[in-house]
Amino acid sequence: MTLEPRLRPILAISNRARDDSATMPARRFAGALQARQLGRLVMPKGPDVPIREVMVPVHGGAIRVRLYEPASPGPKPLHVFLHGGGWCVGDIDSRDPRCRTVAAGAGCIVASVDYRMAPENAFPVPLEDCYAALAWLARSADELGIDASRVSIGGESAGANLATSVALLARDRGGPSLMFQWLDVPAVDLTMTLPSIDRLGTGYGLTKTDMEAYIAAYLRDHDRKDPYASPLYAAELGGLPPALVATAEYDPLTDEGHAYVARLRQADVEVEHHHLPGLVHASFAFTRLLPVAKEYEQTAVAALRRAYGN
Repeated sequence: MTLEPRLRPILAISNRARDDSATMPARRFAGALQARQLGRLVMPKGPDVPIREVMVPVHGGAIRVRLYEPASPGPKPLHVFLHGGGWCVGDIDSRDPRCRTVAAGAGCIVASVDYRMAPENAFPVPLEDCYAALAWLARSADELGIDASRVSIGGESAGANLATSVALLARDRGGPSLMFQWLDVPAVDLTMTLPSIDRLGTGYGLTKTDMEAYIAAYLRDHDRKDPYASPLYAAELGGLPPALVATAEYDPLTDEGHAYVARLRQADVEVEHHHLPGLVHASFAFTRLLPVAKEYEQTAVAALRRAYGN
């Protein structure tokens, strides 16, 4: 399929605003500004869901976790959500609409984790923050009204990398138990060696230059084949929870997403794979602008709800 025509003006704006020489803090500020300016044009605000924030202890300090808690009786399932942004940019505010939609649609508490980011906090700090948040939420299940037998994790792009890496840590460290993982346009091979990186690495929003900068900031000199950094290189994927994975046709990460789906299936992990035609990396979330994105979101939320047995 050809590129979705409604994405062309957004890509033009994005390409004009590019500044590859900017520092990561400057990119972080510019990304937050762009999210505020364009966010409501491409996605709705989301349902009214009560929220509160808690501080979760992590090694060297504490991080903020925002809880979206739909009004319903009894302990509720928990979905731990990890925002994207190359481990260096992005924030929980920009993904507020998605968290509201998931909480209301799946009937679960959504915990959006404000993990520390690179380059100030390189690997494995963001990953360990996310694992620590999951572990703390599981330990605090009774006081938070969480059903600890129904916990899932998910994220977008670098957040999906963190989500499936946390799932690996949870398996390898003996918990907490996860029943589902939701991975949107996941970054799972930080070696950047698969063909779509070069084929789609210019002109489609996320660029090869972006990825090189983000990965260098996140990993520094760490081994890019470390399975907790590049889950595609994990020796064994058996024992991971069932997964829902989305890939996009014009995304430089599309090949690694397909490869990870194949690896999960080889390990007898149940996978529901959605390949989104005509879309670029971030546009799976443009639910106000693109019918295919809206349909995918509804399908994914329904899959999460089914996983919980709701």
